[in-house]
Amino acid sequence: MTFSAAAQARFDLSGKTALVSGSSRGIGFALASGLAEAGAHVILNGRDAAALNAASDKISAIGGTTSQLIFDVTDRQSVEDAINGFEHYTGPIDILINNAGMQHREALEDFDLAAFERVMATNVTGVFTLSQLVARHMIARKQGKIINIASVMTRAARHMIGAYTTSKAAVAGLTRAMTAEWAQHGIGCNAIGPGYFSTELTAALFNDEEFGAWLRGRTPAGRWGQVDDLVGAALFLSSPASNYVNGHVLYVDGGMTATIG
Repeated sequence: MTFSAAAQARFDLSGKTALVSGSSRGIGFALASGLAEAGAHVILNGRDAAALNAASDKISAIGGTTSQLIFDVTDRQSVEDAINGFEHYTGPIDILINNAGMQHREALEDFDLAAFERVMATNVTGVFTLSQLVARHMIARKQGKIINIASVMTRAARHMIGAYTTSKAAVAGLTRAMTAEWAQHGIGCNAIGPGYFSTELTAALFNDEEFGAWLRGRTPAGRWGQVDDLVGAALFLSSPASNYVNGHVLYVDGGMTATIG
């Protein structure tokens, strides 16, 4: 039996519009590209216009369509203006992927308070702000999908990344809170927990032979994740196929969180 039209329809995003924060590169760009391939019109977001233009050109080259919204997720007024302006002048945002995030490495006993607060402002408050402003429109329409990018650090911890670990645990809690309040309005709220992926932001770790050996030994799949490994999870959670899935953190980590090492 061939892949039926009914099965395809469960994952078809044609006619949908998806906003992916932090999508000019890395994981965000991979997710935006994957949703575009599934038929969605993708709104790219970031702070660098040149980087967004380059990302838009790449998606156009594979037949996708894009818009751009330039804002920093920590600047509530600019986020509010961008979201409300797009909804009013262009159309509804059907899917939101909260991907924008940051990292800071420092021992907890020496961790700079301002740095800790910056991580929390981007990774937690930014997710709350963007979700709240988009959800207000989704609630009125009684439908929508919100996907938060969590981490394996949602369930575990490593030295030197205390703020990041704290923020990603908070993202899981916020995802459950969204579900408790917004599922009744037809909004699917879930999270994806990536393991260790090869991106520009992890280049130093990727090039560290000792860390790489530890990672391959600790991960049942025996390898680093590639950003394309995340696209299927995002497509599932963005599509009608996941309409009764809510409050879930889907770990895409090669089995790391399923084992104790």
